[in-house]
Amino acid sequence: MIFEFLQSQFLSLAQYVTDANKRLYFGYVFSAFIIALVLYLRDYSFTQTLQKLFNQRIWLSHTAKQDYAILILNKLCRALFITPFLFAMLPIALTVTDGLTFIFGHLRAIQLPRETIWFVFTFVLFIIDDLTRFLLHLALHKVPVLWVFHQVHHSAETLTPFTVYRSHPIENALYAARMILAQGLAVGICYYGFGPKLKMVDILGANLFIFIFNMLGSNLRHSHVWWHWGVLENIFISPAQHQLHHSDNKMHIDCNLGTALSIWDKFCGTSIKSTQKKPTDLAFGLHNNTIKRSLFALYTQPFTDLIKRLFNTNSN
Repeated sequence: MIFEFLQSQFLSLAQYVTDANKRLYFGYVFSAFIIALVLYLRDYSFTQTLQKLFNQRIWLSHTAKQDYAILILNKLCRALFITPFLFAMLPIALTVTDGLTFIFGHLRAIQLPRETIWFVFTFVLFIIDDLTRFLLHLALHKVPVLWVFHQVHHSAETLTPFTVYRSHPIENALYAARMILAQGLAVGICYYGFGPKLKMVDILGANLFIFIFNMLGSNLRHSHVWWHWGVLENIFISPAQHQLHHSDNKMHIDCNLGTALSIWDKFCGTSIKSTQKKPTDLAFGLHNNTIKRSLFALYTQPFTDLIKRLFNTNSN
């Protein structure tokens, strides 16, 4: 039985490149590669460009190898401890709808063309999803007992598209709970306003807006390819801005916390725009090396750090 479970989980890893809801979906990876190719060919030959994009010192670095292992280990953790609770979205949606009904009374469903309702619902899903991602990310940085887990993600000293999955299982559980809450809020609000005929506008099963954003080089966020977006960074988070977020410079680590939209960072004063040229001193990782380098430590040290923080807090 255990063998069958492990076998099914390893086989399902293929979904990471075939599912448009995954960052490693082959379409997103291919679009990022084409963008990187165009950016580098402005300054380098084709051979030099390929050497830079597939630099073994990056793809086979110590932390990159950890990323590959963490992807598999966290897949098992998610199947065991998180997936069983994903059904909770519907009760949240019903609670939201009932709450709005209690506060504002019954609302006659807004009469709009069904395609317009679907588009609005998709947009609401995107906005609430992005805002809740930002709020949780902000908490992971600002709340010390949460930072001990999030530091695992920031311990990566080289960035590849796999780094997006470099996270502690506790952080994954928090993001899963956030997703359930966000979807429940969006469904509950739109059900109250438009009635039951809700449908998400999707491309290959992914939210229209998230699909577009991912196709525009989202995998370059976790890479060494510098791509700034100029004035668009007033609204959207560029790959270069997210690389600043991963900088080992202490002044950068709490900046650019948004996923797709930068408006939340601008509102909270955490936005830092990128420049046209990549800083020569930009390096990734934790500025004070607060976490050990072993794969075992990435999973266990956050718990020991948490105990130390709680003990010190109680002592004071």
